[in-house]
Amino acid sequence: MMTRRAALGLLAAAAMPPVAGRAEGAREPEFLRERVASGALPPLAERLPKTPLVLDLPAMGRETGRCGGAIHSLISGQRDIRIMTIYGYARLVGLDETLAFRPDILQSFEVEEERIFTFHLREGHKWSDGSAFTAEDFRYCWEDVWLNKDLTPGGLSRALLVDGKPGRFEIVDPLTVRYSWDAPNPDFLPDIASAQPLGLALPAAYMKQFHQKYQDPDTLEKLVADNKARKWTTLHLRMARQYRPENPDLPTLDPWRNRTAPPAERFVFERNPFFHRVDQTGQQLPYIDQVILGVSASEIIVAKTQAGESDLQALGLDFADYTLLKAAEKRYPVKVHLWKRTQTSRFALQANLNYFDPGWVKVLRDVRFRRALSLAIDRHEINVALFYGLARESADSVLPESPLYKPQYAKAWAAFDRDAANALLDRAGLAARDGDGMRLLPDGRTAQLVVETPGESILETDVLELISDYWKAVGLSTFVRTSQRDVFRSRAVGGQIMMSLWSGADNGVPTADMSPADLAPTGDMQLQWPVWGLHYLSNGQQGTPPDMPEAITLLDLLRKWRHATTTQERAAAWASMLALYTDQVFSIGVVNATLQPILASTRLRNIPEKGLYSFNPTCYLGVYHPDAFWLAGEG
Repeated sequence: MMTRRAALGLLAAAAMPPVAGRAEGAREPEFLRERVASGALPPLAERLPKTPLVLDLPAMGRETGRCGGAIHSLISGQRDIRIMTIYGYARLVGLDETLAFRPDILQSFEVEEERIFTFHLREGHKWSDGSAFTAEDFRYCWEDVWLNKDLTPGGLSRALLVDGKPGRFEIVDPLTVRYSWDAPNPDFLPDIASAQPLGLALPAAYMKQFHQKYQDPDTLEKLVADNKARKWTTLHLRMARQYRPENPDLPTLDPWRNRTAPPAERFVFERNPFFHRVDQTGQQLPYIDQVILGVSASEIIVAKTQAGESDLQALGLDFADYTLLKAAEKRYPVKVHLWKRTQTSRFALQANLNYFDPGWVKVLRDVRFRRALSLAIDRHEINVALFYGLARESADSVLPESPLYKPQYAKAWAAFDRDAANALLDRAGLAARDGDGMRLLPDGRTAQLVVETPGESILETDVLELISDYWKAVGLSTFVRTSQRDVFRSRAVGGQIMMSLWSGADNGVPTADMSPADLAPTGDMQLQWPVWGLHYLSNGQQGTPPDMPEAITLLDLLRKWRHATTTQERAAAWASMLALYTDQVFSIGVVNATLQPILASTRLRNIPEKGLYSFNPTCYLGVYHPDAFWLAGEG
């Protein structure tokens, strides 16, 4: 079997072919021709890298499109303009539709021993303002931002640390940079390719005006005052924000650039004149000239979408809206696509092993209790009632589309068996009952489960109503508490949430080379162990380390995965973690492979009929190249 290193080496060696005729006037997007004619923009041949990234659309099963037009979409708030960074999916290294790593912004890359990463830039590549994209942009980000204690007081991102030690950065030549560590760093490429990517390059020519190392103190002080910032570091962080592109002046490498300063009710993103991708005929991408995001209250996005106010909508839609959206097809030129969500579970119930109550936490940490809760759920009834039987009944685990899938993971403690659930609860110390038949804790209190949720969908309410009935049938009463997401998060980290309803991990289709960190306590929004996760996330500065043997074992296995040097070794670590995680029922899955409606104008071409939908790894629509979507017919 080919190792990951060998595969990446072959990939990196494959150079993209030059595009013949890309300077022809016919290839110039109409949207930009006036600016080119006036001299405000250079012609296309001077805007593209010497070797652009070529999308051979017929080979990808797509149509060759034409440039032009605008599409409208809806977001629920200003923060959601980040959807354009996700949909645009321009990354140094990205994933293709098969979830394999490919150079994107980079011309090529090499990986040696999983610890030395050499990146080759495209000659002549430019930021959206026309400034050169070079090794200096990487150096500035590394030395002047990541290593600057004022700008990054918490130190380097975990993705830039291996065994707590920082990596090394070097400029090999103006178009080549290298990152290296003493030990393998298999997280590095996945973090670069993710929906919220690790930042390695900033437009240095633009950003230096906000940095005290490069700017005159008086001028910098005036910039701080004019922008109503508290200090220069606050201003720099605000102006440098790439993931949520609120600064219209910040140069970007994305297919579309924001032209609207917040606050606003309508954000206009227009094509990046210097974008590095072209189709096989030499037309510069993106095909779509403008994407206009209208801000709307989240609760009326569905109504506005079915009323024809969006040309492309997935955000704010759920499977419960499918019937309404299908009805819109009869009134408007739109079509509803159904893509498969990749979450390991559409809904996951997570007992908080860090709950503050000593009596309850002892029960929650008893695996017999968690297994009983899982066995008491009738997943088939939920599937039929809420998903028309189209979902897959499963424990919280990977999908069959993943090469790591095994049936025993999906079936672990997931069969509906009320008798077995009752027997496990008896053995877990909850045999005693009150006069109403409800179980009592060992300390005599009624065993009432308090399940908390952000309450962000009708499906959440419906599934909790059914689960409450299932648990009542085995002697456990349930109280549901709803709170806003920010409050929900702070209560979780504070150990105040007993049990939560959330979703499983985004990436239910991992390969062995993708990180299994979701299976171990590594984050404060892992609601089964947020305090342990915070300890890991903060490098031991906050939270507490796990004191449960199985959780410690998962962290040990994660370390083995990170130190592995072959795909086979990483697959073995994954298998051990999946087996332990599902057997211990650290998260109670219900169903997965649920369907996500995506409504699109019938004029919008090249949107796949089927796809995998997730934040990570597919960046919602991102890996399916929205830059190649195009509008047919008249506007």
